[in-house]
Amino acid sequence: MCACPTSPIVDRFLDGSIVLSFDRTGFRRHAASFAASDLTVDLTGRVCLVTGANSGIGFETARALAARKATVWLLCRNRERGSQAAREIRRSTGSQRVHAATLDVSDLGAVRRFVRDFEPHVVDALVHNAGVLPDQRVESPDGHEVTFATHVLGPNLLTRLLLPKLRRSGDARVVFVSSGGMYTQELSVADVDWRARRYDGVNAYAQTKRMQVVLAEQLAEEFRPHGISVNSMHPGWADTPAVRSSLPRFWAVMRRRLRTPAEGADTAIWLAASPAARGESGGFWFDRARSRTHLLPWTKEAPAARDALARLCAGSLRRAAVQPRAIAVGGA
Repeated sequence: MCACPTSPIVDRFLDGSIVLSFDRTGFRRHAASFAASDLTVDLTGRVCLVTGANSGIGFETARALAARKATVWLLCRNRERGSQAAREIRRSTGSQRVHAATLDVSDLGAVRRFVRDFEPHVVDALVHNAGVLPDQRVESPDGHEVTFATHVLGPNLLTRLLLPKLRRSGDARVVFVSSGGMYTQELSVADVDWRARRYDGVNAYAQTKRMQVVLAEQLAEEFRPHGISVNSMHPGWADTPAVRSSLPRFWAVMRRRLRTPAEGADTAIWLAASPAARGESGGFWFDRARSRTHLLPWTKEAPAARDALARLCAGSLRRAAVQPRAIAVGGA
């Protein structure tokens, strides 16, 4: 397939269709204008953490960072799958600086234990990729709806607890892997734990992905004095195990048009690793370009909603319990 650049007018027309932008053809059209040198980079000495890295976009992000000689930590809920993914990345890249750690980011106590026991002195990149899309309401160990805990509360806590290590980097990058589905939602923290309404897993997913974009903007502003970049991105429509299992009808209809996981991961990798992204912060990115955070006028949030999200996250930090149980960390 030709990867020839198209005219700006054609690009605007095709991107306006959503389908022809979020799909595989959209990626290849956008990629025609990528600078190859952007990811020709040696990450030796940089420590990168990727949550949900045992498959899909997280796996490809971790593999790309390892291939560029970073020390990479795969943070995964399932110890066996995380270890298997680490072995596969070591095999395919030849890097022995790939490690697996068991971490369920929806469990705030586990997040605290992980950071307490995590030995590296510095963190240079933190990619929040872990995601869930349950078809029925499930509670986290702290009593929160698990999608909200996985996408918002856990990443917020993990980022804040790692702040001293991020500050030591000199060029720290935090990346939230959001979703184009967030475009359908207005920011709201009303009944975030789905106790007063009938549960809808797809809406819970999209709402928390909108929250991630706002949270990234808030953290970017707060961390700016520390020289830490915080951005969010969306991968388009990628053919991942999560899409196949959680959205089987969508996958069945769109499977021939879906991006590969590596194509979906490209912008997260670029934000985490490229010199071209250094200093960029507070943006929402798609295919290496800043993107609008709202496509529909009625999804624009009021400042009060943003403040409410900040208060909700701050409250969860105070309530997060510390458990004595140690978390498994290793390179197996």
